[in-house]
Amino acid sequence: MPRFYTPTTPFRFDPMQPAPTPCLSLGIFVQCRPGFEPDASLELHAAARAARLDGGIVEVMNSGFTLFQLDTPVPRDELRRRFDLSRLVFSRQGFQLAAHVEDLPDKDRLSPLIKAIAGLGERFSAVLFETPDTNEGKQQSGFLRRFAPVLEDALSKAGLLRGDSPHLPRLHVFLPDSKRALLGLSLGSEASAWPMGIPRLRMPGEAPSRSTLKLAEAILSLLTPEEQKASLRPGLLAVDLGASPGGWTWQLISRGLRVTAIDNGPMAPSLAATGLLEHLRVDGFSWKPRKPVEWMVCDMVEQPSRIAPLMAEWVASGRCRRSIFNLKLPMKRRHDEIERCRALIDQRMRAGNIKYILRIKHLYHDREEVTCYLTRR
Repeated sequence: MPRFYTPTTPFRFDPMQPAPTPCLSLGIFVQCRPGFEPDASLELHAAARAARLDGGIVEVMNSGFTLFQLDTPVPRDELRRRFDLSRLVFSRQGFQLAAHVEDLPDKDRLSPLIKAIAGLGERFSAVLFETPDTNEGKQQSGFLRRFAPVLEDALSKAGLLRGDSPHLPRLHVFLPDSKRALLGLSLGSEASAWPMGIPRLRMPGEAPSRSTLKLAEAILSLLTPEEQKASLRPGLLAVDLGASPGGWTWQLISRGLRVTAIDNGPMAPSLAATGLLEHLRVDGFSWKPRKPVEWMVCDMVEQPSRIAPLMAEWVASGRCRRSIFNLKLPMKRRHDEIERCRALIDQRMRAGNIKYILRIKHLYHDREEVTCYLTRR
């Protein structure tokens, strides 16, 4: 079972852990929203057990990360075949842990890191420099801005960094504090393209609310570039359930989609001025479109057990082709609630003999909720 530690317990690896060997992984490291370590740990532990991996959870409360430490190192390719990092919900960022460097000197952190990185036996397409998403972690941001280009230059000169080779793994350099570094590897299909899984999105001045960033991140995180290009084209039809004041509607209209906004609350007048908005003050649970639409998005504040079947019904019945929606989670047993909603969606899809794609993520702009993407295959 997962092992939980108090916030004051220092994060240390088992001293009996074998030294890193080229092409072997020591574990699976996950970064999450601080305070969600128990949820990330339970999910990570369950997924590791399903993949028949022997080991245990090492967790520090409110640290913003957790680790499934393998009892015995596993070849990286084998671990990748058995364990799908991309399916983890509470993981903002994740990687295979390949090495850890202790007691970094204050005056020369470059030399021991280069030595450890060279010992991994890999070349890399990119380097992601990361710290915990905590006040303590943010104190290292100034150092990283200065140090990152120095390390990248050294890796390039050593022939280890090949930015022109996108199929190579990415190197993660994670600094829990000024004295330690964790080195990890991931493929672009496995983990976030953003360091720490935090997108650098600018708040659009024309958007009615900050909730617009949530849908913007969902589109970038949950849809492939091909899916974005095919489904977010001018002229396509969309529905926004629970739309007021229009943060999510703005994301769709700004891409040229025609949106029917369903909400008893008001919509921003600037959205109506585009000529792409129809606003209906009706019940989002009972209203149905006159003809099928490409998108239905939903950010209604309701129980997850009500939202999940509604979303499944829209997709299964053909009212919409695709949906992005939020599930507002309880304070406890969040992982269980997500699995319950998965089952409700699967039940409806199976009843219609429908093959589907469901992706769920606890995004950076989410709080006590997760964001989902559901579509027919």
